Amino acid sequence: MLFNYKYGGNTTVTSSALATGLSFAPDTLRDPVFFVGKLQHKIAFREAISALHDVVVSDLRFKPKDKTAYKEWAAQQEAVWLSEYLAGYNETTAEASIKLLKQEIAEVRSEKDKLLQPFYKAKRKYFDYLYHKDKDAWIVLDPVITVHPDEMFFECFSQDESTYGRLGANYNVFKEVNDFKCGTTNIDYSADLYNEFQKIRDYKETDFKVDPSGFEVQTTREDLFKEVKIDLPESWVRGFLQVSSAMTLPATRFDLHPMDVHNFCSWLRRFREKKGPRYIRYVLNPGEPVKVVFEPWGKEIICSRSVYTGSHKQEIKIWGRRRLLILERLIPLAKKFTVHLLGTGMPSFYIADLGDMNFTLGLSGWTANDWSRAGNFDLMAPRAIIDDAIKAKVFAGLSKEWYAETEQLAQNLGLSTAEVAGALGIYTQAGRVMFDLEKNVYRLRELSREPLPMDKLRFSNPNEELASELLTQLKPVVKAETISGVGLKLSATIKIGKRTYNPELVIDEDERIKTGNCDCSFYIENKLYKGPCEHMLAMRLQYGNTKRTEKT
Repeated sequence: MLFNYKYGGNTTVTSSALATGLSFAPDTLRDPVFFVGKLQHKIAFREAISALHDVVVSDLRFKPKDKTAYKEWAAQQEAVWLSEYLAGYNETTAEASIKLLKQEIAEVRSEKDKLLQPFYKAKRKYFDYLYHKDKDAWIVLDPVITVHPDEMFFECFSQDESTYGRLGANYNVFKEVNDFKCGTTNIDYSADLYNEFQKIRDYKETDFKVDPSGFEVQTTREDLFKEVKIDLPESWVRGFLQVSSAMTLPATRFDLHPMDVHNFCSWLRRFREKKGPRYIRYVLNPGEPVKVVFEPWGKEIICSRSVYTGSHKQEIKIWGRRRLLILERLIPLAKKFTVHLLGTGMPSFYIADLGDMNFTLGLSGWTANDWSRAGNFDLMAPRAIIDDAIKAKVFAGLSKEWYAETEQLAQNLGLSTAEVAGALGIYTQAGRVMFDLEKNVYRLRELSREPLPMDKLRFSNPNEELASELLTQLKPVVKAETISGVGLKLSATIKIGKRTYNPELVIDEDERIKTGNCDCSFYIENKLYKGPCEHMLAMRLQYGNTKRTEKT
């Protein structure tokens, strides 16, 4: 999927003894968006934007050790080892011959190294240059910045597609706002900026600018533009779209004191697990302090300053915990951390309350299971059938206000809450609207300049597409049975042509598939190792559609 950007120069940070200037270069191919002001909370902004950088460059995927050099050395040594092995069984002449051959081999290798030395030196210099001077090659997509009437916010996504970051700053962060125009744009964000951000000081006047002049440069100065074309994997874009949809799902919510998060990070820094299980288990009892257990050590951390105020007891397991270290820089600034847990093995969100700023860290179920493959909810499937006229009315209403709660927007437009929620859900999936979990409002945010190809982004695997097609042809009757202490058992009979399939699923209280079976060939060959078959997915989707219809 090709993304085109055209920046009016480069984002720059200028620093002197008395002042610092931040000038972000926006994408000139998009509608003009700009902001000019002076920072008031300088250190807090520096730490928050640095944490956002940690999300941008984050990549915790398993990287196997490079054994190329060892294999080359072993291949060279094979002849030496063979000669040494045979040396003890030969006569004196044979030993002399072997010694001579070893000398010849050593001379050849020495000559080879001498000839290839300039190549090795140039290769090492090139990679050193890339590492120190051109780290931008590792940043897949430049962050998205949105200017709204009440705040400005940055959004970014990690390289491994498992971590989402959002930094929101209301206008109290600035002691002077000279000019701004609302909208969304991509900004040129280079890796060297991180080092420049560290030069921000409280005693220096700091100018903050999303440069409006980038939109006024004449074509005769075309050489000042920086053109960037990035071919992104569909899974990367699809994952970005799923984040806001995941935020709208029901979640277990509680607050953590900054010292509790410090204790989490301190333990993760001090110890490195060498075997599984590797998860955090939140033990939540109403009216009691939150208890967190780190496995495989069984280490319990009692969050005595953080009391769980929920209505029922529960335990939730979260994987990919080392991504929480991104929050370390925010601990001295945070008043509290609000945690949203969607369930065991499901995505989680951590919102740092930084006063006039807020930082949202969104984590997929575990690092290897990125946002585009989170299988416990199909965020790209349509959630409601809304008339096009109503959808256009809702989008126009949100465009006028820039941000709004569902109930407020429904009241302003004279529509039902269900219609507005359904329309906003569709626009969220299309990348035109995002959900602000911190303020519980929908915000207008165009992820890309051109409409996204939803036909490519809708399904994360072929079985999802087959299940959707199956539901357009027939509507199976799904039987639901509640099993005490286990969860919900779904069963159905699906007849396709001359074949009849009998899928079954057992879903626990966290909406996870615990067990399942079907008499189709896909299940017989793969069981659940490659996920549920299309018949199981169709049954579950049909059950979800039926439940939503009953509620409305």
